[in-house]
Amino acid sequence: MLETLRNFWESTGLAIATSSPETLIKYLIMYLIIGILLYLAIGKKFEPMLLLPIAFGMLLANIPGQDLIHTELFFVEHPDYGRILREGGLIDMLYLGVKLGIYPSLIFMGIGAMTDFSPLIANPKSLMLGAAAQLGVFAAFAGAVFLGFSEAAAAAIGIIGGADGPTAILVTKELAPTLLGAIAIAAYSYMALIPMIQPPIMKLVTTKKERAIKMTSLRPVSKKELILFPITVTAVVCIILPSAAPLVGFLMLGNLFNVTGVVDRLSKTAQNELINIVTICLGVSVGATANAESFLKPHTVCIVLLGLCAFCCSTLGGLLFGKLMCWLTKGKINPLIGSAGVSAVPMAARVSQVEGAKADPANFLLMHAMGPNVAGVIGTAMVAGFFIATLTNH
Repeated sequence: MLETLRNFWESTGLAIATSSPETLIKYLIMYLIIGILLYLAIGKKFEPMLLLPIAFGMLLANIPGQDLIHTELFFVEHPDYGRILREGGLIDMLYLGVKLGIYPSLIFMGIGAMTDFSPLIANPKSLMLGAAAQLGVFAAFAGAVFLGFSEAAAAAIGIIGGADGPTAILVTKELAPTLLGAIAIAAYSYMALIPMIQPPIMKLVTTKKERAIKMTSLRPVSKKELILFPITVTAVVCIILPSAAPLVGFLMLGNLFNVTGVVDRLSKTAQNELINIVTICLGVSVGATANAESFLKPHTVCIVLLGLCAFCCSTLGGLLFGKLMCWLTKGKINPLIGSAGVSAVPMAARVSQVEGAKADPANFLLMHAMGPNVAGVIGTAMVAGFFIATLTNH
């Protein structure tokens, strides 16, 4: 009987977690981090659609003795997919969608189906604001290289500044898969905190007079323009950067479903059932890569800090270019819309609207800010394609 009880005790997660003081401390730290993420998702409602499954995936991965995911099967140069299918656990099967780049592209298709590109079509100058807001990506890339990360890892860290979770996941799984947990958590956490991160920078860079600028109404966009836009963008961008095709192509496919009006069922499926199912699988499987052994390392702190710098620099880049455009147009463009150049749709555009309304309650910037916002999505996807094309296998 005693032997049976001892064998049972040794097989429990509690015995594994308390096997040494260092192991116990690691698990306690991870549970504290998981608790914070769950609080942000549930208590504060910060990006709950992704933070909640990511946090729960982390919880599953940090159950001592669990047999759900085996990251060592994936974090090798040439994964043995046959072995993964034979020996893998439940989350190993789900993680195949991340490893093969399936989930980010499908999420982009849903985003495309939900996105209105008419503000960008009506005001093509918004593209420049979306490009300027990529400043944080390259600033964080340079900072990561300076701190000793490889160029491939630095690119994955830098893409956090694009404020686009699926893009960050796609780049990381290609260039630095062992950093996926830390980068995904940093990216989605900062996306959730945009309403807190951006306003102080907006007030620091712009004057109240600039924030109160009212912009003229955007011109109407014809259905023909709406249909030609995704087709043209796909052709041009993907010919220049074929490696951006998984993101840009599916983004534009989803948008085409919506604007044509002839495939409403496909459009509604992409916007609802499909993106919801994929979001669950993506969140849980990405969160599960953040176990104590891979997450609690000094580079995680660097990634978190570099991610914050990337977000701040991206916001700053968009605002400064917005101020330049304001000066060039003699006050016709409110520089606040430049901060929406990060690709967190539509949260960043809403922050621009809120800050503009604080300066003048009659100010309505949302539609103007949506132009740079969706331009940022395209810009970040293009930067991701550039990094993948130039740094794969480096």
